Amino acid sequence: RLEVAMAADSLMPGHLRLSRGQAVHELLGYEAGGWWVQDLAASLPARLLGQGNGRRALDLCAAPGGKTLQLAAQGWQVTALDISAKRLKLLEENLKRTGLVAEVIAADAFKWEPEAPFDAILIDAPCTATGTARRHPDVLHRIGPRQIEQMAEVQARLIERASGWLMPGGMLVYAVCSLESEEGEAQAKKVSLPPNPIRAEELPAGLSPTPEGHLRTDPGMLPEHGGLDGFFVARWRKS
Repeated sequence: RLEVAMAADSLMPGHLRLSRGQAVHELLGYEAGGWWVQDLAASLPARLLGQGNGRRALDLCAAPGGKTLQLAAQGWQVTALDISAKRLKLLEENLKRTGLVAEVIAADAFKWEPEAPFDAILIDAPCTATGTARRHPDVLHRIGPRQIEQMAEVQARLIERASGWLMPGGMLVYAVCSLESEEGEAQAKKVSLPPNPIRAEELPAGLSPTPEGHLRTDPGMLPEHGGLDGFFVARWRKS
């Protein structure tokens, strides 16, 4: 099995974590397109949309594309939208390497309009990225109230815009790799869609939803497994 060959452990189906570092391109199965690199916390938002069974999903702010690959692997018909054509090139390379399929669009989300509504939308929104402090400790010294306020405004606009692109019964998942409540809990309180609470059985062992049905991770969690980034994730279903 792959986890034995790579001396890896697993916290969820489809997830492996190596016990030691090694050049990615040298690892078993990478060049053959068998897998891609993603932090455990970053992999959770797409999982919360479940299996697509051919339904349509939008990955909003998609680059560099790990969540697009996940959604495609979960059977969604994916549209990957990002403002940066340069960053989308990595996604296109990974789609080619893995053999997965997605429609890739470089466009401004505040100007773009879909041809038809979606069954699911994932917003991995631009944020202050303070949740990546375990890998990038300098971020805590670069971020202040002004940056948090600016990001929160952009996030609110993205949520409002995406809400109008959902089919009735469609799901919206919002995620940020931020520790700031203004980008997480406070942002979720302003959303008018009916909540679709995250359930404990949807998460790996050691992680639990908040009383509000959201997910909040921080870099100090799961230390015995190498930790994970700080994330906030919330989910709604359009009535």
